[in-house]
Amino acid sequence: MKLSELTNEIVFEGSLDSKLIQFGKVDFDEFNPISIPKLPQRNASIKFSEKSLRFPRGHFHEDEKKAIALHSFANHELLAIEMMAAALSLYPHHTDELRRFKLGVISSLKDEQKHFRLYVKQLNKLGYEFGDFPLNDFFWSQMDSLKTPSQYLAVMALTFEAANLDFAHFYKHIFLELGETEIANVLDIVLEDEISHVNLGVTYLNKWRADKSLWDYYQMSLPWPLTPARSKGKHFIEHVRLKARMDTEFIQKLKNYDDDFSITKRKEWKK
Repeated sequence: MKLSELTNEIVFEGSLDSKLIQFGKVDFDEFNPISIPKLPQRNASIKFSEKSLRFPRGHFHEDEKKAIALHSFANHELLAIEMMAAALSLYPHHTDELRRFKLGVISSLKDEQKHFRLYVKQLNKLGYEFGDFPLNDFFWSQMDSLKTPSQYLAVMALTFEAANLDFAHFYKHIFLELGETEIANVLDIVLEDEISHVNLGVTYLNKWRADKSLWDYYQMSLPWPLTPARSKGKHFIEHVRLKARMDTEFIQKLKNYDDDFSITKRKEWKK
């Protein structure tokens, strides 16, 4: 399969089968940059909604609350799949380094497809289908600002996926305490894969940062209005970031970073 064909299948075709296409080796065809659509194509059953649904703040012993959480996790995975596919045809690949960067994105994309399937399997066991709850486009809404591979990695790897290090770790233990070992095991798989995805961002931003620190280059590459606060969950987990090869200075500056982002300031949730 050619790189451009993979992008077209995932971004411009609307079915879940297209988004979850299984593929082997991807060939680098001639680079023809795409125009980022306002939204990736999605069929009616999985279309984006103008309605919003608050993520549960507890009560995960209730099937509906578990289903809403799993549905939200799955949507984040699908958005990541679509963003990664877009990145493959958005940035050039005229050097070996840029081709290796894209191979890393392809590997992450395959993991996100796996995560989506795992979440939806658990959702189905509860009697729900993907698309039963409103779907937001927040992650995708950042794509138009990601003009360079550095900006893409700052947002995708070091912000959204880095935050998921905290979220997956947190919710894994929530579901373990509730005896939901299958869901907890899925979150553990996601956590381990996300460490490698964050490491992809760390690796290439370190290559491209020149004489700047990783922290300074990350902040420079992060498009407004996103801030580093978005790359943290409710509980900041240092050891998983060390596994992703973030340096200690970066971790401490991120840990101490503070603004008005509500997610990192919300109250304790009840189980």
